[in-house]
Amino acid sequence: METLLWTGARGLLFSLILTPICRDVFRSYRVVDQPGEARKLHKQPIPRVGGLAIALSYVLAYLVSRDQAGLFSELHSLVWRLLPAAATIFVVGLVDDLVGLKPWQKLAGQTVAALMAYFAGVRILHGVGLEWGELWAFPLTIFWLLLCSNALNLVDGMDGLAAGVGLFATLTMFVSALIEKNQTLAVATLPLAACLVGFLFYNFNPATIFLGDGGSLLIGFLLGCYGAIWSQKSATVLGMIAPVMVLAIPLLDVSLCVVRRFLRNRPIFGADRGHIHHRLLDRGLHPRQVVLWIYAGCALAAGFSLLQRVVRTPEVSILLLVVFGATIWMGVQFLNYSEFRVARKLILGGEFQEVVNARLALQVHEQAVAAAETPEECWQAVASAARALGFTLLRARWQGVVREEVFEPAPRPEGRATAGDGGWVARVPLPDGDFLELERKARSPESSYVVAPFLEMLQRELAAKLSAATPEAGHA
Repeated sequence: METLLWTGARGLLFSLILTPICRDVFRSYRVVDQPGEARKLHKQPIPRVGGLAIALSYVLAYLVSRDQAGLFSELHSLVWRLLPAAATIFVVGLVDDLVGLKPWQKLAGQTVAALMAYFAGVRILHGVGLEWGELWAFPLTIFWLLLCSNALNLVDGMDGLAAGVGLFATLTMFVSALIEKNQTLAVATLPLAACLVGFLFYNFNPATIFLGDGGSLLIGFLLGCYGAIWSQKSATVLGMIAPVMVLAIPLLDVSLCVVRRFLRNRPIFGADRGHIHHRLLDRGLHPRQVVLWIYAGCALAAGFSLLQRVVRTPEVSILLLVVFGATIWMGVQFLNYSEFRVARKLILGGEFQEVVNARLALQVHEQAVAAAETPEECWQAVASAARALGFTLLRARWQGVVREEVFEPAPRPEGRATAGDGGWVARVPLPDGDFLELERKARSPESSYVVAPFLEMLQRELAAKLSAATPEAGHA
């Protein structure tokens, strides 16, 4: 234990020394994060390569312990085997900090690092002893490592946030390692926690150095690896619950990002101002208050995680899981995301079903128009669709002949609905000066979700058909 504490102390000392050195060197070379974007909160250029100081401090804390055979033996079984994978993901992040990488390039590099970790022995075996345990170990492990890496990377949006979240997770794993007498995990986690403490002296608000992608990806990756190793002590399907709980804040943030961007049809790997810390800022909290509130959430999650590991009764474990899930749900409600509020209203209010029905109806009408072989069949298909979709009148110049269909008792001309009294008319241009006009009254049954796609479909289908058809005479 004394040797372990000295290793942690060395990690802290190296971090306190190397962090300002890295800051000043890269500031002199102007390798800094520039302010200016709406989602950035700092006012001055700040070096973004703090991960280099953490990586160097973490390795140096062990290298000076080579004469301590027992400690080095423990390290050989975990840290040194993970060193190539950790170095790979750190280099990916550092290159992104220095020159920039495309999202697919970063993901490819992260996947290579995850594969290296898997073949070094990092595997999620929460179902060991079950028939499907080994079968799912490979995809689950790769997915978990990618998820953890990007979760810490995405949460790195405020001074001291990602480093502090990583510190809480690392300390929780260290405490659990002591409780379970897992010396290998303890040796791996305490020096990392010490390096993060030293870095936070310069990274907490107001920060003079940022983690950068190199640091946030490295910390997330290591925590993912150590979480998987932590779970191997369990032989039940609940084995991964404790690591998930301890990383709940970053995992929740990345999950919310993916769902929000999917609902808004925006790039999954894009940037926005909808992260948890941004939502707390929008509720009026000061940046330092936001970080402290998230720290409190991490502490709460850590408590649930440790309880989940020490309880031995399945019923209590399930109860803890339910309470934890309810806490997460209340936290998301407090953040008040408009995307989820609208989605819930669509689904529970019946609008989602209306959209589906309208789109299915459009598909039927589109098939009918496409299947028409003559202009007359086209006209009948269009008239049938217009009637079904709630239009009150269809008027057209159709191959040079004016045609009209009324789908309710024709009103007096002066009483016909117009845009001025709540109705509207849409005009669809066709080849050779032809056109369609579709009229709708305010009191007509609404099919708003399909009207615009319907008009676009008519122009697309009819333009092709009427251009190729021979005009037919004799139509009134």
